[in-house]
Amino acid sequence: MGYKLHWSEEAVANLEGILESLSKNWTNREIENFKKILGLQLDLIIKNPYMFPVSDHIPRLRKAVLSKQTTIFYEVKDKAIYLAYLHVNRKDIDNLR
Repeated sequence: MGYKLHWSEEAVANLEGILESLSKNWTNREIENFKKILGLQLDLIIKNPYMFPVSDHIPRLRKAVLSKQTTIFYEVKDKAIYLAYLHVNRKDIDNLR
């Protein structure tokens, strides 16, 4: 049995903000491409959650770079993966906790 994925409220809010920003500045094609890449990355995390490095800023979290603009921060506990943040890389990472 694989890992179960849980989204934090903050990760959901981060995703909504990213999608809103994309909808203002890009076409539906780019939005769908982002969703596809996110889905593929989440599949990788679920299948092998330890393949991505531990965060230097928050050692309890691992980080998976989704794109030049976005990084996924998550925690692995037992057979569960908790998505903590979808971080927009142009923002200050020190604000994450």
